[in-house]
Amino acid sequence: MTQPNLIAGLDTDRLSRLGEFLEERYVRPGRLPCAMTLVARRGEVAYLSMHGLMDVERGRPVQRDTLFRIYSMTKPITSIALMQLYEQGRFLLDDPMHRYIPSWEKLRVYKAGVHPNFLTTPVQRPMSIRDLLTHQSGLTYGFMNRTNVDAAYRALRLDGGTGHSLERLVDELSRLPLEFSPGTAWNYSVATDVCGYLIQVISGMPLDEYFRRFIFEPLGMVDTFFTVPAGKVDRFAACYQYQAGDRFSLQDDPQASHFTSENGYLSGGGGLVSTIDDYYRFAQALANGGALENVRIIGRKTLEFMRLNHLPNSLDLPSLAAAGSFSETPYDGTGFGLGFSVKLDVAKSQTVGSPGEYGWGGMASTSFFIDPVEDLLMIFMTQLIPSSSYPLRQELRAILYGALRD
Repeated sequence: MTQPNLIAGLDTDRLSRLGEFLEERYVRPGRLPCAMTLVARRGEVAYLSMHGLMDVERGRPVQRDTLFRIYSMTKPITSIALMQLYEQGRFLLDDPMHRYIPSWEKLRVYKAGVHPNFLTTPVQRPMSIRDLLTHQSGLTYGFMNRTNVDAAYRALRLDGGTGHSLERLVDELSRLPLEFSPGTAWNYSVATDVCGYLIQVISGMPLDEYFRRFIFEPLGMVDTFFTVPAGKVDRFAACYQYQAGDRFSLQDDPQASHFTSENGYLSGGGGLVSTIDDYYRFAQALANGGALENVRIIGRKTLEFMRLNHLPNSLDLPSLAAAGSFSETPYDGTGFGLGFSVKLDVAKSQTVGSPGEYGWGGMASTSFFIDPVEDLLMIFMTQLIPSSSYPLRQELRAILYGALRD
């Protein structure tokens, strides 16, 4: 019997099923414009595949240095950046937010009404920094389309956009009610954008400069930024919108994208553009316990703390999530740490993996996860909105874990 070829304990023939699956199931039939997958184990890249076109209209194939909108995969970077300041003693997790944003001292909770005529009640306790990092703040996103509060976010364009700023975001939020009293439920939200604002307040520097000095340059991430430089626009992928019938249409032309010009809104919740190799350097630093090539961006114990389940009483998301709340990860068997989802119960998740696995995804169907038990990570890049279009994340995990040999 022929012995399998192994890289870092992974069967290369079985790994190749990842690319075959993506090509046959998604790219060739026109369900995805492109797909790029990177797998690493024990600090070694074991697999990389790329399929399809980064720009369908111009017939341009995806390349290893293609720039992708990573949207909410920005959140773990922002969370690490904020916790760097925690390690310097600059704040405590239970500090009330109004210590840093005085206008938030008298936040209230929605009871009835529509914007701008809300009936509200007092919060049970002040919002803390921990509430922001764990999405237990009571804030929301306008795209949820489920409550009168998120309707106000849409009316005020608080999910970001041209003419917006972090200063305006926190100012407008001071006048809007919360969905619930902080700490009483889980709801995906603009909380990580507020974390980006906190980084600016505490560090005294713009968010893009902070990222560059303390994460991107130390890790050698040369292709990650809020605004695509003019000289790199030709490497910037087009983004597409899912259409009924498993098709897609152009959503954001790279030549005219707002990502190619300064727009004043540095979104720590979803504003970065990156390459698969750059994001790998960030993810591998986390997989190594906070360091890459002798450069440490976060302490080992701090990172261990961040990837614990911080939901109260060790609850999972189905037990705490607000009704109708969206998540970039399946709910079942999943908790939430300080900036990451955390797998708690593998059987309940109905997806193969390990307890303690952590990661996140982005609106354009990008995703990553790290499995500390197997010393394994995967990064997936494409550009299709919304991320709920297909069950790609679960499908790819099933194939990947089938390649483990030791």
